[in-house]
Amino acid sequence: MPELILVVDDEPKVARLARDYLEKNGYRVLTAGDGQSALTTARRERPDLIVLDLMLPNIDGREVCKILRRESDVPIIMLTALAEEVDQITGLEIGADDYITKPFSPRALVARVRALLRRTRGDIKTPSIIRIGNLEIDSERYTVTFNGNPIKLTPNEFKLLFILAGRPGQTLTREQLLEDLHGAASSIDRSVDSHIKNLRKKLEAESGESMIETVYGIGYRFLEH
Repeated sequence: MPELILVVDDEPKVARLARDYLEKNGYRVLTAGDGQSALTTARRERPDLIVLDLMLPNIDGREVCKILRRESDVPIIMLTALAEEVDQITGLEIGADDYITKPFSPRALVARVRALLRRTRGDIKTPSIIRIGNLEIDSERYTVTFNGNPIKLTPNEFKLLFILAGRPGQTLTREQLLEDLHGAASSIDRSVDSHIKNLRKKLEAESGESMIETVYGIGYRFLEH
């Protein structure tokens, strides 16, 4: 089941924007508009990650973060309009795992959420062999076959295929794919598009079907078969 994200913000437009982008990227999303509702929802639903606005009515984000930290180790990204370094440091000191300032890029938020979830899921092992239909990807032998016939890929093409096929049906952003390839996302590096284009051609030449779908304006996903 997709991870559950709780977005806490008293500005409905901001909450909707974050929710829409997260849902497009395969996450389940709940929202709350004040500190008390955030605590109630977090305790009841046990989200996998919380995006928490600093300035909230009722109970502010700092206090909510402190309370949550006493009760759980849920990953928290602090969302704030305050760009002062002292506010960012304070957020981290009271237990937030990361922060992002308003106005924010929805893509950047999704990338931060994904990166933080990956860090907290570090003990989950990816299987060495992925089989989807007649396609087999072996990360130990570094081979890809379709109906037993080998498909020759470059190292980057292989990595991209393994990443995408490991999460079929889930949209991955360019930033996410670049981070997995090179260790850091780059907003100007479009090399992932070239790698995907070549990878798609090789897969279709052997299988006769499209396996990787472009999600325009966001990234790519491996089609579920």
